[in-house]
Amino acid sequence: MLRSKSGAARAAALVAGAALVLSACSGGDGGGDGDGAQTGQIFAECDANPNECNSAPADQLQDGGEVTMALEKDIANWNLNSSEGNVFETGMALKGVLPSTFSSNPDLKFAMNEDVLESAEQVSTNPQTIEYKIKQEAVWSDGTPISAEDFIYIWKTQNGKDCPDCAVATTAGYDQVRSVEGSDNGKTVTVTYEKPFTDWQQLWESGQPIYPAHIAKQHGDLNTPAGLKSAFDWFGANMPTFSGGPYKIENFQKNRSLTLVPNERWWGEKPKLDRVIFRIITDAAQEPTALQNNEVQIIYPQPQVDLVNQVRNIPNVSSYVGLGLTWEHFDFNLDTPALKDKALRQALFTAVDRQALIDGTVGQFTDKVEPLNSNNFMPQQEGYEDVISETGQGTGDIEKAKQILTDAGYQQQGDRLMAPNGQPVPELSIRYTTGNQIRQDSSELFAQAAKQLGVTVNVSPTDDLGGTLESGEYDIMLFAWVASPYPFANAVQNWTTGQGNNFGNYSNPDVDRLLNEAAAATDRQDALAKVNEANRIMAKDAYVLPLYQKPTFIAAYDNLANVRNNSTLDGPVYNIGQWGIRQG
Repeated sequence: MLRSKSGAARAAALVAGAALVLSACSGGDGGGDGDGAQTGQIFAECDANPNECNSAPADQLQDGGEVTMALEKDIANWNLNSSEGNVFETGMALKGVLPSTFSSNPDLKFAMNEDVLESAEQVSTNPQTIEYKIKQEAVWSDGTPISAEDFIYIWKTQNGKDCPDCAVATTAGYDQVRSVEGSDNGKTVTVTYEKPFTDWQQLWESGQPIYPAHIAKQHGDLNTPAGLKSAFDWFGANMPTFSGGPYKIENFQKNRSLTLVPNERWWGEKPKLDRVIFRIITDAAQEPTALQNNEVQIIYPQPQVDLVNQVRNIPNVSSYVGLGLTWEHFDFNLDTPALKDKALRQALFTAVDRQALIDGTVGQFTDKVEPLNSNNFMPQQEGYEDVISETGQGTGDIEKAKQILTDAGYQQQGDRLMAPNGQPVPELSIRYTTGNQIRQDSSELFAQAAKQLGVTVNVSPTDDLGGTLESGEYDIMLFAWVASPYPFANAVQNWTTGQGNNFGNYSNPDVDRLLNEAAAATDRQDALAKVNEANRIMAKDAYVLPLYQKPTFIAAYDNLANVRNNSTLDGPVYNIGQWGIRQG
């Protein structure tokens, strides 16, 4: 997502919104494992077997029936590849409609979409060349084959060159592609890169799905920038009447519901359900009531203690807490004069007690959550290394924090900290998203820690996270990133000099070099090592303090099968075509 600052800020607001949706807690009707992780029965095996728990073969499912899931945002834009449409809830609603090359599984790893592709492999490293083979039987719902033309259309709109005015969600990877060519009647797609892209599986994947080129052609000349933009905008403004997935859209009622029915032209295993309905409930506090009244059968709500307790008391409902790719963190704004000093940043982060913060917030829901010690990888992912503990940051060690300040020439004068220049350290502000009690509590804990060092930190909310980040109207910000199974391009975007999501304007030439080299590596192990080397430098620079993985929460009726948690941006709907109701 290598974009201009304004474009990135829009996306950051959306990412932050998705992170809030993905943050949740436990629930169910008893019979859990005692740690607040799961209650009821159907999710009992999800810790041990995240990709297969709550499974049932087709012959154990009813033929027909409908399932309703709560959706926390209305759909305002239907183009998931646009910066405006790239919203978590819209992605969930369209997961069963739009085809893709890869998707993310509950074990936080990516996997090839075997319904759409026969294969996807790197066939050359110089130049890097990827060959996709599309299933011969894969067609859009009007019978038009899914082909290389669809890949080419997406590449042209996403690469930042052919359609510079397309407000895309990301150009990462697409802007490094030299050519996309079709053969075998369009069923073989050959992608040649100008510059290697480590995360090549990220292109045309479920977060950046495929739209039909033959319909795009009806709304613009795909050989001109204006025509590409016209088609791109049309997909955003119009509900899909097409499908390349197991379901198609039957009906959409704004601010009320979206209804899916089976796609008759689907070539894969036919869905068992007659309908999947997404009921739009923008107030998460209303979801337990809707669940109890059987108005919805699946919820994926926000973390509130009273909400959790309500769900626990609903009979015949199971729930599960998972840990995924969304992580909370404190960020400094390095344009703040006082925070340009690394020693002050290191001391403030050292004074923060992450375990106490967890115990006082998300630890009330589950004991799964632990301090996170990387800012690019989750503990369940390949490449995770602890780069924070050796710095002492996040330990709540006030004496060590004071020693860092003393060694740097700071002095305590009464209850005020004096900078090396003899002036008092000015008051700072920490911001968090309005209405998020957990973040408010966490911010206040930060302020209390800073007070022990003689630094006043004022806590205040913002109702426009993206705008506040973009404008720099903060000294410290508490928010979340949704990480990715494709970490290398994200690392460039978040941490290198001048990139769109580097809101605090962190800059270190060694970090820039390492992360850019990692994103252009053809050897994944070499790329992982470079990112971790950069992580250690960033930890010492004390720009961002990872806090913890945000827990996710799913609750569903016990008669539902093949519904399970997926703590990635694909969400629980990643396998929506397999959902069903158990017989009996």
